[in-house]
Amino acid sequence: MPINLAAIKQELFPGLRGIEGRYQQIPTQWDRVFERGSSNMALERTSEMRFLGLLQGKSEGGPVTFDNAAGDRYIYNQEHLEWALGYAITRKAIEDNLYKDQFDPSNLGLMDSAAQTKEIVGANILNTATTYDSTIVGDGVALCSTAHPIDGTTWANRPTVDVDLSESALENAQISIRYFPDQAGLRIMARGRLLIIPPQLKYVATRLLMTELRPGTANNDVNALKWGNDYAEGFQVMDFLTSQFAWFVKTDKKGLLYLERRRFDTDMQVDFTTQNLLVLCTERYSFGYYNPRALYGSFPSA
Repeated sequence: MPINLAAIKQELFPGLRGIEGRYQQIPTQWDRVFERGSSNMALERTSEMRFLGLLQGKSEGGPVTFDNAAGDRYIYNQEHLEWALGYAITRKAIEDNLYKDQFDPSNLGLMDSAAQTKEIVGANILNTATTYDSTIVGDGVALCSTAHPIDGTTWANRPTVDVDLSESALENAQISIRYFPDQAGLRIMARGRLLIIPPQLKYVATRLLMTELRPGTANNDVNALKWGNDYAEGFQVMDFLTSQFAWFVKTDKKGLLYLERRRFDTDMQVDFTTQNLLVLCTERYSFGYYNPRALYGSFPSA
């Protein structure tokens, strides 16, 4: 049923002091976590390759060891989804509304709806980071796992036992990130840059990363997390993280990706038979990942 006179009964008569219901929206948060790109395909694929491993010892007069294992290892898929919303409003409701400057029938907030939808879709990559998504394929385990496979062994971007956010937890996360390997087992130059948290951990993060001296002690030690420049980009609160305890560290390695297939667009027309005004918006995009080394996560339950 379209928005009709009954739905806007109060707006048909003079005397209203004002109309409320539109609010300032949450600023964009996902763009500090995901790199942004564009796409002209229905499905984007990224290949993770193995390059050469360590040199091997050579005996006098003996042959050189050849490493011929380089090549593709894992393919990461990212498929775009289409998002849309619309509404219909009757001609009478448009004609008889006395407060069109505050209740504009052609603009009831589709842009706000689209922006918040995008925040939720982006945050869902982190919310489901412990669950393997077979449509992505990748290395066969979840985004955050203790057993990402590489040639001959595994590596972890999650602690063996999930821990609450604390000074020692952030220190251990940074140390673990420094040991991230490539597919041949060579250690890469990886560092944690941005702490990602739900609203419930904002004040813990502020004390951990922004105090001059070591938090929670009576000592005069410097705050190594602050002055060591380990988390140079500070922290980002994501309002749509579903766990109030989970926390993440974005590293300096690319791998979390937003791809825009079709930009946000609106359209409107008058239905010929009903004379209802039809207004809609659509956009097409995807959030995904192609390298788990872009993220470290801990998922305590309390």
